Amino acid sequence: MEEKSKIKSFRDLDVWRLAMEIVVDIYEHTKGFPKEEVYGLVSQMRRAAVSIASNIAEGFNRYHNKEYRQFLYIALGSCAELETQLEVSLLLGYITQAVRDKTIEKLDHESRMLRNLIKRLNE
Repeated sequence: MEEKSKIKSFRDLDVWRLAMEIVVDIYEHTKGFPKEEVYGLVSQMRRAAVSIASNIAEGFNRYHNKEYRQFLYIALGSCAELETQLEVSLLLGYITQAVRDKTIEKLDHESRMLRNLIKRLNE
């Protein structure tokens, strides 16, 4: 686990770095979605992915742990939102089972990291 003394920026957090990987993955996976989904599912998925990384960054720069935790909970909610949108994408045939599985695996890891960070902030 990361030690607070070594962490100078949210960019130093593994949880933020993984969130950024997920953003890139989602942008790549949604490029081939049907045109009619650009303002629907594509937009929702991209916003949810960006929300994970953004809330980690914003929370890190808050003064109090209570505020930081709140932003991490929002990021956790965005993970669940994105997971649901991936399931919808699979059901509609927009992504393959392999893409869904790999992305959900990353989201599960991200969620565990967020929960662990929240737990550490509660100590």
